[in-house]
Amino acid sequence: MPIEQTTTAPTFESVWALVKEVAQAQKENERIWEKHLKEAAEARKEAAERLAERQKEAAERQKEAVERRKKNAERRAERQKEADERRKKAAEIEKKRSKELNRKIGKLTNLFGDFTLGMVAPKLRKKFAKFGLDFHTSGLNVVVHNKTDDSSLEIDVYLQNGDKAMLVEVKTKLTVDRIKKHVERLEKMRRSADVRGDKRTFLGAVAGFSIEGEVRDTALAEGFYLIEPDGENFNITEPFGKPKEW
Repeated sequence: MPIEQTTTAPTFESVWALVKEVAQAQKENERIWEKHLKEAAEARKEAAERLAERQKEAAERQKEAVERRKKNAERRAERQKEADERRKKAAEIEKKRSKELNRKIGKLTNLFGDFTLGMVAPKLRKKFAKFGLDFHTSGLNVVVHNKTDDSSLEIDVYLQNGDKAMLVEVKTKLTVDRIKKHVERLEKMRRSADVRGDKRTFLGAVAGFSIEGEVRDTALAEGFYLIEPDGENFNITEPFGKPKEW
């Protein structure tokens, strides 16, 4: 016997209840979604605030670093300026000291040279007489002027007679350069004498309180008599070979 199926038609109340249930579910979903959106916005806001804070801190650190570098540069510049000023002052002091020392040395050298000249000159005529050189007159710091070429030369000690004359150069410290200049002095004396018609023979001698080996050999090789101190007296050494004549 077939079974009969019966269908119950939905009522208004059941449909309305279903609609209310769907609406309630949709409202709950919207509430949850709004909550998620709000939480995400707050998270983004907090992240932005933290980023801004970190950027602010980084900017402050950078500013402090710039200030430190600036101050360090200023301190270095100040120290460099002070060091430059100290070096400048030290250089000025050293320059003044050097100038004063050179002045004192020059004064002392001149005084000592005058003393040496005064000690040697009075005894030269007697000393040279032992070498057969008889000089009748002597003079100190003699200046010879040649009007033809308007030149002049100074002779520390000038010994002379009718036939010969001796030009003596006296130095506290004798050097090779001063020996060469004495050669030039004698050559100049010869030219000046020729202009005046002076036919005498000129000889040369050099004297020094301090004479090194090379200087000594140079003087003797140039044909000069060499005058050297010996205690309170002095000795004269003949040049190598024959004395040179001008």
